[in-house]
Amino acid sequence: MAIALTTETSGTDRSNEREVITPSSTIGTKGTTSTTETIETTGTIGITGAPDQGTMPTHTRTKSTADSTATSVADSAADELAQLLFEGADRERVHGAWRRLLSGKEFTYRPGLTPDERAALSYDRLRLLNSRAGDPAELATDPHRLAGLHEWTGPVDGGLTTLASIHYNLFLGSILDHDGGQFRDLSRFTSLQHTGTFLCTELEHGNDVASMETVAVHDRSTNGFYLNTPNPGAQKFMPNTSLTGGPKTAVVAARLIVDGEDQGTFLFLTPLSDENGHLPGVRVRQLPQRTGTPVDHSLTAFDHVWLPREALLEAEHGRLSTDGTLTSNLGNKRKRLLRSINRVTMGKLCMSAGTLGMSRAALAIAVRYAHSRILAGPKAGERIPLAAHRSHHSRLLHALATGYAMTFLHRSMVNRFALHTEEDRAEVERDVAVAKGWITWQARSITTECRERCGAQGLFPANGLADLPLNIEGGITAEGDNLVIWVKAASEMVFGHQVARTGHVDPASGRDDGDDRDLTDLAFLRDLLAEVEHIWQGRARTALREGPSGDPVGRWNVTSAAALEMVSAHARLQAADAFLGAATRARDPRSRFLMESLCRLFLLKQLGEHTGDLLADGHLTPDHVRALPKALDTVIGDLAPHMMTLVDAFDLPAEVLSSIPIASGGSIVRTLGETAEPLTDRLAALC
Repeated sequence: MAIALTTETSGTDRSNEREVITPSSTIGTKGTTSTTETIETTGTIGITGAPDQGTMPTHTRTKSTADSTATSVADSAADELAQLLFEGADRERVHGAWRRLLSGKEFTYRPGLTPDERAALSYDRLRLLNSRAGDPAELATDPHRLAGLHEWTGPVDGGLTTLASIHYNLFLGSILDHDGGQFRDLSRFTSLQHTGTFLCTELEHGNDVASMETVAVHDRSTNGFYLNTPNPGAQKFMPNTSLTGGPKTAVVAARLIVDGEDQGTFLFLTPLSDENGHLPGVRVRQLPQRTGTPVDHSLTAFDHVWLPREALLEAEHGRLSTDGTLTSNLGNKRKRLLRSINRVTMGKLCMSAGTLGMSRAALAIAVRYAHSRILAGPKAGERIPLAAHRSHHSRLLHALATGYAMTFLHRSMVNRFALHTEEDRAEVERDVAVAKGWITWQARSITTECRERCGAQGLFPANGLADLPLNIEGGITAEGDNLVIWVKAASEMVFGHQVARTGHVDPASGRDDGDDRDLTDLAFLRDLLAEVEHIWQGRARTALREGPSGDPVGRWNVTSAAALEMVSAHARLQAADAFLGAATRARDPRSRFLMESLCRLFLLKQLGEHTGDLLADGHLTPDHVRALPKALDTVIGDLAPHMMTLVDAFDLPAEVLSSIPIASGGSIVRTLGETAEPLTDRLAALC
């Protein structure tokens, strides 16, 4: 990885030497050239795949043949890592179009916009995206491409990510998942003459959506429905239903009432507005500005809005005959509701993908800044990069290890969702929910860490970091609040889940070989993490059995802490398994070394807080526990010279990186449009 550098000297006095990192687009981007002198910050890798020993890459002013070889080696490793991260042979189909789209100037940061202008810009970008998306209906039914869209839009426009998720997944996807979806005239929506939105959550019914109160009353005289909001608490909460962005049509979740009988919740296709404003009976009030990138979130109510018969979205879980009789292959209303809004599961993958892309972008920015930010060294006149300090690069490496694990876990979840059957639907949906919670929570931690590591520079939105944690907050809550969906998963997994243990570190099996295995053994570390999940599942089972009888809430209260720890361990174990699987696909020994080292760092970090339990149960020895800090420090030292390679693999377009000052060797000052005129001359002119 080459950093553009200019050197100025004053006579022969080296103490006056000044290094200036130029704000060039060449920094950290493959396939670009620089007119300035270049220096290498990538450590070389030996024939065996181990890195050259040393504390950190050093800055040199001459570019030798060895340096060129090191750069070539790093680039080839980054290329293979990118193939592993971005789905190999499917990379172009899933990610290519979105990556190219985000390279355009239309997606660069726009300073000085009001919240309303930023919201309108997101709609403009949605139309541009739609023009490049191919067939929007095909996109809505392709989990891989739909998730990929969110990964690439997330870092540049959180509002666009929200709008795209609602329009393509929740709106178009819901229509296409029901009877005749492919036969409806969807041209208004696929062309974005009307933007689609999705109305489910109500003001007083969020996580208890099964209790929603909006009703669609069947009218036998017209064979249509009257959509109505019966009280203020039933207003639809936070959909993007304002006039911003043009005419809109919604898929509305409402209770179907036939002859006074509640048949359960179904979806209704409902026009909201046209070129002249909101339609009669539709009341929309825009909510105050929330955190993150602005979206026109609103409060929406219906006053006996008549809908035609074809507004009802039907499928096997519910069909209404011409005589008003409902037939369903599901026996209760809750199951009908869950099937009606089943697009929420894909929505969890979309939310995870958006925050995943934000995490990788934050890491790319922070690592590049760490290498271009030059500080005084320990010797007189010495200058070293911020990345040289273990206190700095260790935090970024832990975040990098987690970011890789998040990516591979997400790939695994999308694949499982795309291939799921009715037999494994419940398990897949639960694991998708667990992964969504873990990925979005980790994304918040990573983007916050990266912002802090960039100091005051990270506070400016133009530097690409400040808005990310706030946008991730939306992902944590959307498509199911993280804690709520984890509690649901925990309640199912206490007795309804078998931990994926190998038995190799189980004392009860008589096969405990932990004494002979060390902390560099990836299989051993993985098995230890499985034991952590098993330990917490055992505690949860005991707590549930021994909880107060006749008091369901009390029993769950004494169980929930252990059960949630079990879910957390389960998420991390699934991430580790996906990471290990990806590492085995690395063909180049250099890439394999980096993948295995990063996975080892991830596993060691996950085990740190559980060493007491593992020691008490005989899975670790005292020597293992004492060796853990050194093992962590060693793998961090091995990886430190290769941080640039690890983030180059994230494949962020050069155009995106060059538009972010601190990702391309500059600072926020670049946005002021300063010229090369010396500061002293400008001050003199002012006087």
